[in-house]
Amino acid sequence: MPPAFQLAPVPRITHAVGAIARLGEVAAPLAAGQPVLLVVDPGLRGLHLPDRARASLRAASVEAVLFDTFKSDPTMAQADAAAALARERGVAAVVMIGGGSALDLGKAVAAIAPGEAPAAHYALCANPLPPAPMRKLCVPTTAGTGSEATRTAVLTAADGTKVWLWGDQLKADEILLDPELTVSLPPALTAATGLDALVHAIEACTNRNANPVNNVYCHTAIRLVAGHLVRAVREPEDLEARSAMLLAATLAGIGIDNAGTAIAHNIGHALGSLRPIHHGQAVALAMLATLDWNAAHDDGRYAAAAEALGVDELPTGFERLVREVGLRTDLRSDGFDDLTPEQLAAQMARPENRAMRESNLRPVTDDDLLAFARRVLSQLRRGR
Repeated sequence: MPPAFQLAPVPRITHAVGAIARLGEVAAPLAAGQPVLLVVDPGLRGLHLPDRARASLRAASVEAVLFDTFKSDPTMAQADAAAALARERGVAAVVMIGGGSALDLGKAVAAIAPGEAPAAHYALCANPLPPAPMRKLCVPTTAGTGSEATRTAVLTAADGTKVWLWGDQLKADEILLDPELTVSLPPALTAATGLDALVHAIEACTNRNANPVNNVYCHTAIRLVAGHLVRAVREPEDLEARSAMLLAATLAGIGIDNAGTAIAHNIGHALGSLRPIHHGQAVALAMLATLDWNAAHDDGRYAAAAEALGVDELPTGFERLVREVGLRTDLRSDGFDDLTPEQLAAQMARPENRAMRESNLRPVTDDDLLAFARRVLSQLRRGR
C-alpha cells in the first residue's frame, strides 16, 4: 500500500525577472480598497526598495503604511508594535519584503492583528490564532528561509529564546519571486542562505514525516541548489543562478511546510537562542555535525537525497559543497568559547525545539543531544 499523506495548499507564485514591478497589481485584490501594511527589511533602504514598492502600490491605488523598525531575528515586542499600527490604520493586508526576518514578522502581524492578544499569547500553539487573518503577500529578497511558503513564523522572546507560531493563518496568499532582488546579497550571505534552503530540503525528505509526493519538491530543490549555488556565490549577477536559487528556497519551504525539519534545525535554533549567529550558518554547521550519524541508519532516504545532490554519499557531498561556497565554520571569535556543551544540549532539549528533535528519523536521546553539542562546539571552535 502507498503511504498515506496530506499536502498543504501552496500559495499562488509569480516568478519572473522584474516581477517587483507587478507588486501593486498583485497586492490590489488583497487590499480590496483598504490600506496595506508594508513590512520592509530596513537594510533595503539603501537600494530604494521601499520607495519602489510604494510607487508600485500607489500606481495600483493601494495606500501603504510602512513598518521597518525591526532588526534581524524580530522580537515579539516588534510584532506587537506592528500589529497595533495595523489595527490603528485599518489595514486589510500585509505586504512583506525582505529575508526571513521580514517575512516572519509580517506573517505574524497578519495573523495576530485581527485579535487583541500579544504575540506571546500564541507562542508554541499555546492558544489558537484568530480565525480570520489579514491577507498576505510575501516578497523574499534572500534565497534561503522559504518562509514565504510556510505556516510558521519564528519570533524572539524577551529572554532571547526563539519560539514559533504555527497555523494556517500564517500562510501567504501570494508569493512574488524576483531574482533581481537577490543580486545585491553578498557572497557570504548567498552561501549561508543557500545552504539553509538545502538543509530544509534534505531534512524534509529524510525525516520521519517525509512522503514521496512532498519529496518531489524537496528533491527538485536539492537539484537546483546543486546546480546553481556555487555560481550564485561566485557570480552574483548571474540571474539564471539567482532565479534557480530563489525557486529552490521556495520549493524547500513547501517541503518543510509539509514535513518539518529535524535535528540540524533543532541545533541551529538552539545556537541562535544562545549566541548571535546567522540561521543558515547555524543549521549548516549542525548538519555537518550530524549528517553522518543520521545517514548511518539510512533506509534509502539519504541515498535518494544524495542522488538529487549529484553525489555518492550525502555527508561527504554536503561537506564538499560547504567548503566550495566558502561558508565560515571557525567561530572562535564570535562569543562561543564560553558556551558549554551542557548549556547547548539543555537548549536543544527545550520545548520550542522538541518538534524538530521528534521529527528526526533516527531517535535522538538525551545522550545524543550532549554528544551533538560537543561535536558542534568543537567543530566551530576549530573550523573544519
